[in-house]
Amino acid sequence: MGSSAGEVIGVSDDEGDCAEWVFPAAPDAVRTARSLVRRTLGEWRLDSIGDIAALLVSELVTNALRHATGPIGVRLVCDPAGAAGAAGVLRVEVSDPLPDPPRERVARPDDEDGRGLQLVASAARRWGTRPGEAGKTVWFELALPS
Repeated sequence: MGSSAGEVIGVSDDEGDCAEWVFPAAPDAVRTARSLVRRTLGEWRLDSIGDIAALLVSELVTNALRHATGPIGVRLVCDPAGAAGAAGVLRVEVSDPLPDPPRERVARPDDEDGRGLQLVASAARRWGTRPGEAGKTVWFELALPS
């Protein structure tokens, strides 16, 4: 896979399953991130949400590539119990070094882009953004299959 395949920076299972990667800001980061998300969710027996998770990761990594110039982090956290007895969730985080939060905008029918955050907002259970030490993280949650 070469150096652009994403450096695995951590995989643990102490609080549910967790996997993280860092990708260079290169065009193949989108394809590689999508592939790693699908493969990891398959290993976690979460194939049923693999397609939507991979699609939303693609959108967020594409946004990061379009606007940031540094490394892009992708993190998956599976919380099977959920908070306060709620249904389990998969939390997906995409981090980049640009501090500015993404702006959701309304794309016109003939626009080539501008629908990524709309897609995330409509497909995810919840989503948001938070500042980091250097940059920001955009995250979304998907309900785990019961």
